[in-house]
Amino acid sequence: MSNCAIVGINWGDEGKGRMVDLLTEKYDVVVRFQGGGNAGHTVINERGKFALHLLPSGIFRNGVVNLLGNGVAIDPENLWNEMEEVMSQGVSLTPENLKISDRASLLLPWHRDMDELEEMRLADKKYGSTKQGIAPFYSDKYQKKTVLAGELFYPEELRQHLYDIMEWKNLTLTKVYGAKPYTKEMLEEWLNTYCEKIKPYICDTGAFLKEQQENGKNILFEAQLGSLRDLDYGIYPYTTSSNTTAAYAPIGSGLPSAKINDVVGVVKAYSTCVGEGPFVCEMFGEEAEELRKNGFEYGAKTGRPRRVGPIDIVATKYGVEVQAATAIALTKLDVLSYMDKIPVCTKYLVDGKETDRFPFPVALKNAQPVVEYFDGWKCDITSARKWEDLPKQAQDYVLFVEKQIGCPIKYVSVGPERESIVIR
Repeated sequence: MSNCAIVGINWGDEGKGRMVDLLTEKYDVVVRFQGGGNAGHTVINERGKFALHLLPSGIFRNGVVNLLGNGVAIDPENLWNEMEEVMSQGVSLTPENLKISDRASLLLPWHRDMDELEEMRLADKKYGSTKQGIAPFYSDKYQKKTVLAGELFYPEELRQHLYDIMEWKNLTLTKVYGAKPYTKEMLEEWLNTYCEKIKPYICDTGAFLKEQQENGKNILFEAQLGSLRDLDYGIYPYTTSSNTTAAYAPIGSGLPSAKINDVVGVVKAYSTCVGEGPFVCEMFGEEAEELRKNGFEYGAKTGRPRRVGPIDIVATKYGVEVQAATAIALTKLDVLSYMDKIPVCTKYLVDGKETDRFPFPVALKNAQPVVEYFDGWKCDITSARKWEDLPKQAQDYVLFVEKQIGCPIKYVSVGPERESIVIR
């Protein structure tokens, strides 16, 4: 049996979905173990182009069972809408190939309202939330003010539980934000329209995973976002509200006894960031716009332009350490093909001193990038399938990054399609 976690090394949007779609050929089960519908995993294969937000990226492989673990923020409305969209493109979703943990908490209708209202209150001090209700959801989860997916099978207890939480939440909505309160009728509509639709997929996924483990099945754990968005190890408070690290995979998946054999960290060949907060290597002006346009760097969930910059060795090295990565997948190398000289942020300048250690979050706002330049290759590399197919300048770039971050780069992506990959 082999257990592998695919995780983001930087700010997210590195191409994890693309790698999960590729590697699931070797796995029996794919599990999302944290996060919610606040980010997107873009997958391009023979079935078309998909932007997944909650569904595991293994749903396109026949025979692979996909799970949403107890650590995931299950948004019934967005999940069902996403399922309908995927099924309309010919992808089969049944309780046999998609399972939702009965111990996962449901993201409730007011969580998105709370998210938007708080961002409005913060104004120019906002965190850059995608307004999908993730922070209010996890806050309520730790206050024990959510309902578990499995409660849908106990309607009387569920409704009393929901009404009690609604009474508590309406105090905040009305007295703090001056917003309209929720009613029992609104909750009934939500239950009937969305929760009933996903109910057939809810089960004891912990028992299922234990059985798969005992039968020697291979399990792939899929993370959302990246190291620098981890609640504990990221750029706090500009983080997500869950743990994005491979170490959390056994807990959030529902299989706490799992031992992770391999951790594939996904790194983009340059840097991107969505949302607010420090971004030391950020490019601006025409240089940034050209990179953004060539990489089509716009959020899969929100469509907003991503902040861009050169690959950040300091942040990437830190991300590798946080994730305990055993191998790296370097994605979107082909995007850099237009550059004469390729910038790399090799160190930070903090308080007049150069450092290759990632600073404490508060110190990041005063950090400046130290940038070196490498020769570009100025040719199309999208047809490369072997290491020898890459021009020497591209090989040199990959080898430099590999040496600096201290982790072998096993996969080099040269295009978004499943087959556009060089495996070393």
